[in-house]
Amino acid sequence: MTKGIFYMIALVFTMGVFSSCSEDETNETNNASFDLNISGLEDLGSDYAYEGWVIVDGAPVSTGLFDVDTDGHLSQTSFSIDADALQDATTFVLTIEPSPDNDPAPSDVHILAGDFSGSNASLTVSHPAALNNDFTSSEGTYILATPTNGADNNENSGIWFLDLSTGVPTVGLDLPILPAGWAYEGWTVIDGIPVSTGTFTDVMMADDDASFSGNDPGPPYPGEDFLMNAPAGLSFPTDIAGGTAVISIEPVPDNSTAPFTLKPLVGQIPANALDHTNYDMGQNLAFPTGSVSR
Repeated sequence: MTKGIFYMIALVFTMGVFSSCSEDETNETNNASFDLNISGLEDLGSDYAYEGWVIVDGAPVSTGLFDVDTDGHLSQTSFSIDADALQDATTFVLTIEPSPDNDPAPSDVHILAGDFSGSNASLTVSHPAALNNDFTSSEGTYILATPTNGADNNENSGIWFLDLSTGVPTVGLDLPILPAGWAYEGWTVIDGIPVSTGTFTDVMMADDDASFSGNDPGPPYPGEDFLMNAPAGLSFPTDIAGGTAVISIEPVPDNSTAPFTLKPLVGQIPANALDHTNYDMGQNLAFPTGSVSR
């Protein structure tokens, strides 16, 4: 009788072990790992995180969240998801998400994407599932002027992204239309401090901010006069000659007081810059790139 009981216990234990092993092997079999290799991303702070997605039968499947430190290093580069989903995936998309994020769907802020070819996908901002443009046709012209405080007053204390070559102010920026989730933002780096001139989505309209301008109306183009309400470390009016003019591409929403990593146009303002004179900006297309391998 005792031997029979021990035999039954041993048999049940053995069956349990085999059952457990089989289940673990199934779980392992149903998951597969893949690796991310991305450079050029920036630290998003504590309020946002990056999230990867694979597109399977037209639907997004999350591959997980990660952060990037101040040196551009990813907090995680290897991820594990359902093997069938990974095998059937046609595209990888990288988004910027709020942190924490209660929405299971991807945000509109798609920064990189790429289609799988075999086991790999090359990731770029120009993919249709990201920003859909490589910005190689971008051009920019600006002038120094302060129209919001009247004529001939502190003229080197303002910047306007317009063209005066015909004698009449016209649009000075040639930039592609951005997809949802993104906006352009103008900047002037003054004594090493980046100061926003406002965000915009249409180069032929004024931007959304006039925090530093005077009381008179400005031109109907992006730009700003630096006349009042100077940020810490600066004093307005000032002379922005010798500074830097920047057009960045910013995620929406955005809580940073500095330009985002995407800066398609940058121009060094000459140290001897004259007001009401056209100055050109140069392209700055060192955007994030990467790859994913499954």
